[in-house]
Amino acid sequence: MKSLDLAVVGRPLAALMLAIVVLAGALGSATAGEVRLGKNVRIGGHDFSNQTFDSKHRARIYLYNGKPRKEGCVWRKDGHGGRVKVCHLQRK
Repeated sequence: MKSLDLAVVGRPLAALMLAIVVLAGALGSATAGEVRLGKNVRIGGHDFSNQTFDSKHRARIYLYNGKPRKEGCVWRKDGHGGRVKVCHLQRK
């Protein structure tokens, strides 16, 4: 009888563990993405063709209706071992 009781208790626990493993796998693959921009990609009149951004090399692009104070793009450290391309661009 005791083995039957353990089997009944073990099934929900096994189902919970399986759900946690599946959820961790789904979230892990979603955050490990990479964006590759192809040919003739222009954002705010600037050429972003053939650039790749991932967790270590990211981009932050701000688009303004008027002329921004500091127009252009610069690479900055993000404090976690990566780099961020910060762009202040005017809409065309």
